[in-house]
Amino acid sequence: MRIKGHQGALAPLALILVTGLVSPPAHALPELGPKVGREPGKVPVAEGYGGAVATVDLDASRAALKILRQGGNAMDAAVAAAATLGVTEPYSAGLAGGGFIVYYDARRKGVFTIDGRETAPRAMTATSFEGIPFAEAVTSGLSAGVPGSVAQWDLALRRFGTLPLRQALGPAIEVAERGFVVDQTFRDQTADNADRFKDFTSTSRLYLPGGQPPAVGSTFRNPDLAATYRELGRRGPSWLYGGTLGAELVATVKRPPVTTGSSRVVRPGLMELSDLRAYRALERPPTHVSVKGLDVYGMAPPSSGGSTVGEALGILAALGEDGETTGLHRYLEASRLAFADRNAFVGDPAYVDVPLEGLLSEGFAKERACLVGPVAMPNPAAPGSPDGTYEPCSAASPAGASGDLRDKGVTEQAVQEEKPEGPETTHLVVTDRWGDVVAYNITIEQTGGNGIVVPGRGFLLNNQLTDFTFGPAPGDPNLPAPGKRPRSSMAPTIVLKDGRPLLAVGSPGGATIITTVLQILVNRFDRGMALPEALAAPRASQRNAAATQAEPAFIDRYGTALAALGHAFTSTPEIGAATGLEFLGRGRVQAVAEPVRRGGGSALVVSP
Repeated sequence: MRIKGHQGALAPLALILVTGLVSPPAHALPELGPKVGREPGKVPVAEGYGGAVATVDLDASRAALKILRQGGNAMDAAVAAAATLGVTEPYSAGLAGGGFIVYYDARRKGVFTIDGRETAPRAMTATSFEGIPFAEAVTSGLSAGVPGSVAQWDLALRRFGTLPLRQALGPAIEVAERGFVVDQTFRDQTADNADRFKDFTSTSRLYLPGGQPPAVGSTFRNPDLAATYRELGRRGPSWLYGGTLGAELVATVKRPPVTTGSSRVVRPGLMELSDLRAYRALERPPTHVSVKGLDVYGMAPPSSGGSTVGEALGILAALGEDGETTGLHRYLEASRLAFADRNAFVGDPAYVDVPLEGLLSEGFAKERACLVGPVAMPNPAAPGSPDGTYEPCSAASPAGASGDLRDKGVTEQAVQEEKPEGPETTHLVVTDRWGDVVAYNITIEQTGGNGIVVPGRGFLLNNQLTDFTFGPAPGDPNLPAPGKRPRSSMAPTIVLKDGRPLLAVGSPGGATIITTVLQILVNRFDRGMALPEALAAPRASQRNAAATQAEPAFIDRYGTALAALGHAFTSTPEIGAATGLEFLGRGRVQAVAEPVRRGGGSALVVSP
């Protein structure tokens, strides 16, 4: 991996985008799906000084910017933006969800992470989901994990912020009270969930006023959530983790408010108030790989984001660089191999011995790179052995790429193709005038979570426990267990060069998060794209499956050449909805959001 400048044909697009004053011309960006009118004031790229933010939503970006302009730091602003996304992007984020924060502290000159992943109730076992159809588990109390977001916000502010939680929640309270303008994305996501939402009295009352999704252009208010946030600011996290709000949440999990006459089978959950009392957000060391002068930091297990992105980058570095088609072929193969290892080895480190050092080692990357030949390897690729003893390449290496999985002691479940991925989850990036940087993934899992609003409180419950392997799958590292955190694919990432922040990036999208982040890094540093183009470019996601998921523009542009190398593709309308920051030197920063995907994102800077 090498850093290339903003050059050649990319320069005109970069010059257009970095002003942050106008949307990019339609011809400059890939056609990803139906065109959606961009909200006034919402632009995907901004460049300037004094701090910056990029989120999927204008109100959330404005919330962060308000905190920065009031003297708050990046962590204060990130919490404010996340809480606001709980209002405006409630089907992806919320106080009953969880997430991962990767943080560069300019004063300490180090990278830190906070794990706010949800946990399984103590009553959950390895067989709790066995025999239950996935679709039935999704919309149930059984799928709701013990939420981590509020504990994460509290720890983040106490450890790295300057504001109390009450003040950080202020912008979100304002948005919830005054309302926000419904855009096409919000309307469509509501409509897509309407069959679920109507089956719960509390959810239909909030999100299906008059029995229909809110109209585009209307104002949506959530006074219940405003009151909940206000009370949370006054009472503190203990109100949720063992107090009245927690009791109401548990009651909803155990006795979902099903609409009279509904035919939906809604299983009750296992959560108790004691599970909430026991919850802790955790600081963890970040993952770290050094790749040709760049230090790439990510989230450690129970997220598989940092390990899988890091391993794939190591494999690509071992392979070296070549032309466009060969480079994309190697990107897909490196991702395939890294996912084979992710599925076999990564889980909650409190329950599973994750060989993280081995997965991220240069020796293991070189051994795995030996399997990448001139054509796509057989499917599925078998996991490797990150045991510290690595073999040199041999001429026969690529032919043995798949092997016999039974010889590896890996269950069939560990190599099955992932369940279909949607746009769920959200990601934001923030930096401040001191040089602190936050990359933050927050989620309630499925778009719309489990579909159940806590009555009178204005927020949806998560269905995070469906991220566990359902089984039976003896030996799988991601089987449920009491208090266990399900494996995640969230991959908030910060890249340093010469000890200073260079780039921060992340995305939603289920397991496609990993490939989205990886592809953006490859686009930026190997293919020489400016960050706006690296983020907007068409995407493909290979996750150790027979066919690679890809956007139509990717298939149109590269499908024929890659098919000649043995790759097969399935088309999907869009992959991810990323946000990123790049530090351009002398205090200038570029904030970048999606120009088209998920309705387009919002980038803002303190001083343009």
